[in-house]
Amino acid sequence: MKATFHPVWKQVTPELAQEIVAFWKQHNAIGDEAVANARTEQVVCIARDDAGQLCGVGTAIVKVLPRLRQPMYYYRQFFAKALRGHHQELAFYQACKQVLQTYNQSLTQAEGLGILLEIENAKIAHAYNQAIVPGFEAVFIGYSPRGLQLRVAYFEDAILLTPAPIRMQALPGGRAATR
Repeated sequence: MKATFHPVWKQVTPELAQEIVAFWKQHNAIGDEAVANARTEQVVCIARDDAGQLCGVGTAIVKVLPRLRQPMYYYRQFFAKALRGHHQELAFYQACKQVLQTYNQSLTQAEGLGILLEIENAKIAHAYNQAIVPGFEAVFIGYSPRGLQLRVAYFEDAILLTPAPIRMQALPGGRAATR
């Protein structure tokens, strides 16, 4: 199966949002309907099969990883089982990355420097065991608190922004620690 990819960043209609929520529910991707409805505002691209059925969704939200202190798009993608194993993952990710990069280039000040990935799929994590995987262009930067690979893919010509403030966390005894 080869899917077609459709950019929908900042253009998700109420009808498409309903279709996406139903897709996630049907495939047990997001069980909480309120969470699913909120996530529809983060959809970057969708994938459709030959019959026009929704078979993949990529989402992104701006987050600041304390280690980087720079805004990045925390990216997620989900494929229906019928699309998995057809080597569409990388092409879909690249399409989403291009949409976000183009969007950022249109802004007077970028809202993100690139994409932050937390690799949840064990097969993908095993396959992407190099620090920099050719074609993927996402650099390994460590592990998340959940023990998953963290990778960053910067947009072309990304310029560092003023570092986000370091959050202070109280330690026992009244001391403060940065994280």
